[in-house]
Amino acid sequence: MTFSCIRKLALLALLVVIQSSCVVPDDTSRIAKVDPTAAAARKEMVGLSEADVRMCAGFPTATADVGQSGQIWTYKRIVQRGNLSVVVPALAVGAIPTVGGSVNVAPGGYCDTQVRMVGGRVAEVAYAGDNNLPNKRDALCVSTVDACVAYARQHRPAAK
Repeated sequence: MTFSCIRKLALLALLVVIQSSCVVPDDTSRIAKVDPTAAAARKEMVGLSEADVRMCAGFPTATADVGQSGQIWTYKRIVQRGNLSVVVPALAVGAIPTVGGSVNVAPGGYCDTQVRMVGGRVAEVAYAGDNNLPNKRDALCVSTVDACVAYARQHRPAAK
């Protein structure tokens, strides 16, 4: 084998390793943990009044009356980030198949934070949308609820 062939095979092996190390699985639930602030909001916002939620999260983007189940307030957040795209050129060496592809870093997404109001108070908080980051679930929703978590902690009477 000539030096040129060895160099091409080494480059091919390196490209395969780089590409396979950057692949993020479709289901990250076993890898990525729920963002702690998003998880805290599900518990700590329960019991806040409508006025409290307007103070910490602002006015909802949309509301829906769901009868005896109360109202659902939706806060929509679209997160646009500067994408860094790394494109691996296609490379074929003889009978070895073509290797190539691209990787996006820090993708954008959106989060619909849904707050169920029953009797004028928060009964439930849930998240929907393309709201995960590679290492945290529901992370794009934090900007909606972080102030409410702090507000709830400051304005709750201390347990005796």
